[in-house]
Amino acid sequence: MGRLLPLLFALACAAPLESVSRGPSEFGAGTLIVLNKSGASASLFDAMTGDRLLDVPTGAFPHEVAVSPDGETAVVSNYGGPQPGGNSLTVIDVPEGRVLRTIDLGDNRRPHGLEYLPGGRQVVVTTEGSGRIAIVNVPAGRVVRTIETGQKVSHMVVLDTKRGQAWVSNIGSGSVCVIDLNRGVVTKTIPTGIGAEGLDLAPDGSVVWVGNRGADTISVIDAASLEVLAELPCAGFPIRVKFTRDGKRVLVSNARSGEVAVFDATTREEIARIPMELTPLEAKDGRLFGDDFAGSPVPVGLLVSADGQRAWVANTNADIVTVLDLARLEVAGRIKAGAEPDGLGWSALKPARR
Repeated sequence: MGRLLPLLFALACAAPLESVSRGPSEFGAGTLIVLNKSGASASLFDAMTGDRLLDVPTGAFPHEVAVSPDGETAVVSNYGGPQPGGNSLTVIDVPEGRVLRTIDLGDNRRPHGLEYLPGGRQVVVTTEGSGRIAIVNVPAGRVVRTIETGQKVSHMVVLDTKRGQAWVSNIGSGSVCVIDLNRGVVTKTIPTGIGAEGLDLAPDGSVVWVGNRGADTISVIDAASLEVLAELPCAGFPIRVKFTRDGKRVLVSNARSGEVAVFDATTREEIARIPMELTPLEAKDGRLFGDDFAGSPVPVGLLVSADGQRAWVANTNADIVTVLDLARLEVAGRIKAGAEPDGLGWSALKPARR
């Protein structure tokens, strides 16, 4: 059977886009959560087989999802439509496969990037419409604190829990700000490049990599000194950045070129480009990424599996999630998603209700 798997796998990958390609079972079990921006929903898939288990309704234009450390709860940021935008989080009970509650964020508008704090009760969420981050008690369903970023379009966040810091990328200001969560203040704002958006902290906490989508560059920042160590070229609108679990490589989704770039984290050299090889859908439904991205399936959301053997890539303009084999650095399968997939999450638990 071991020799047969690669052949079956290759045949599956050659199937039409309407079908689902399945990867090897050794990639692990659990639930893949895919947010469908235009569908106002979260689709829950079997992470091992790619089978859709169920869909859960969210607020308008869900963008990012954070899963609690125990895998029980997924929190979704509802970005919302026209001004003033959304101001809520949808809380999903993963084992039950249902909405647990909706959290009203008050005047904190356009929630986007979010991550769980240690303990699994609170999340940090950027609210780009109000230029803040909000700390939200999920079980209580309320905002417990807000901190001003002083920057424009504060979009994504990554937490350095050892230092008690939040790193926030600011698209409109081309910067990253470092926030002391204990004191509730910005300790430093670091200019990076035009359209600073995707960012990730190395597993060992040593550096933060930031994708500057408008500048086609990556900034590498020392997490201790808060100084920029290097500026790396990365053509194609680098929009999300994700370290592999072992910290040896960095994945960057490039929305305009339709590729995922792979960097060696030590040498900081680009070692591979993985094309998504997908045809974008006709832009007839007001998609966020329009004419400027014509011809690209627009890979955005990135997630590395818990076992580190694969990654999922949300191709927003193709309504497909691509599965990457991280050992071979190649496409390993595809999952049919809803309308404009973007944010991705994973839970070790699976819903009982189907």
